[in-house]
Amino acid sequence: MAEKNNKKKKELTPDDIMKLEIAREIGLMDKVEELGWGGLTAKETGRIGGLMTAKKKKRKK
Repeated sequence: MAEKNNKKKKELTPDDIMKLEIAREIGLMDKVEELGWGGLTAKETGRIGGLMTAKKKKRKK
């Protein structure tokens, strides 16, 4: 039987790093650390997604 507690740490992608940076910038890291990403409201999640999209568009220019 496979061990369920044998979780490997996931490599952070550039998007994961950006998401963490934005959460830190807008003051949500404490909440993320305490509750996980699922603990954020739809409004908070949307704000992070919107800021990520804006940063990606700015980088392409």
